[in-house]
Amino acid sequence: MKALTIASCVGALVAGMAVSNAALAQTKACLITKTETNPFFVKMKEGAAAAATKSGITLQTFAGKLDGDVETQVAAVETCIASGAKGILITPSDSRALVPVVAKARQAGLLVIALDTPLEPASASDAVFATDNFKAGELIGKWAAAKLGDKTKTAKIAMLDLSAQQVSVDYLRDQGFLKGFGIDIKDPKKIGDEGDARVVGHDVTAGNEEGGRKALENLIQRDPGINVVYTINEPAAAGAYEALKSLGIQKNVTIVSVDGGCPGVRNVKQGVIGATSMQFPLLMAAKGVEAIEIFAKSGQKPKASDGLDFYDTGVELITDSPVPGIPSISADEGLKKCWG
Repeated sequence: MKALTIASCVGALVAGMAVSNAALAQTKACLITKTETNPFFVKMKEGAAAAATKSGITLQTFAGKLDGDVETQVAAVETCIASGAKGILITPSDSRALVPVVAKARQAGLLVIALDTPLEPASASDAVFATDNFKAGELIGKWAAAKLGDKTKTAKIAMLDLSAQQVSVDYLRDQGFLKGFGIDIKDPKKIGDEGDARVVGHDVTAGNEEGGRKALENLIQRDPGINVVYTINEPAAAGAYEALKSLGIQKNVTIVSVDGGCPGVRNVKQGVIGATSMQFPLLMAAKGVEAIEIFAKSGQKPKASDGLDFYDTGVELITDSPVPGIPSISADEGLKKCWG
């Protein structure tokens, strides 16, 4: 009788595990990025796909046609709800406009995690896995100020932002840079209200190279003496450099950026970018898939990092011109870990 009882228990346990594994194999998750061409989101997709394969989750991927394409992202969320997905990972093209459809997904029982760009408010999603974007901007602002030294008082700064919508990732990096540089910020959620004469102006880039080139050309027409260029990301920085190079003034201007992608780190090594703040999009997406797996098994939702309203996936300053008091790693070191 004892042998029979033990055998029965083991059989029940194995059967339970089989049901659990079968249920997980049927779990669907969605990744919705801003675009499918930006290397940042390519790496994010890579991280999500690898984590989904490891966990046995079926991953559906969607992307906007360009940065700011809210309609395509809304349609993607609707598709994920209809398909019976258990969770959605999304990099919002508009942190405000997507709130209603995200609310619909959560009401339908989906776990929604914002990656890289928080919704507004951040509590509109179940969790946020992101770089501390304000800190990322602050690091490059402090570095730029330290490099200029006494010249910070007479700096002429071009601010190359993302879009007219001023989504959270945009104003956080922008305002972080200004604070790091030593410029007083007024409304931390509003770009362009700083009122400091050192800021020549702001223009938008759509986060791509052509946008970066055109934006800096516009600002140079306003003031050809620009000597510091802040950019929302490294593709925009590459475009800004081409604008400077076409005028033969690239050696007179310091460019700083945020991303830490391998192409951007190589641009640091080549002197195109003075310093950049490295993010870890592969980690963001992988952690997001892991969170959906846990939620599917137990209903448990991810928690924010201590003292923050998001899960901090880290940031590191990359430069080949380190300055005292600001922790950084070299471009060669950065190439070993870019976007991991």
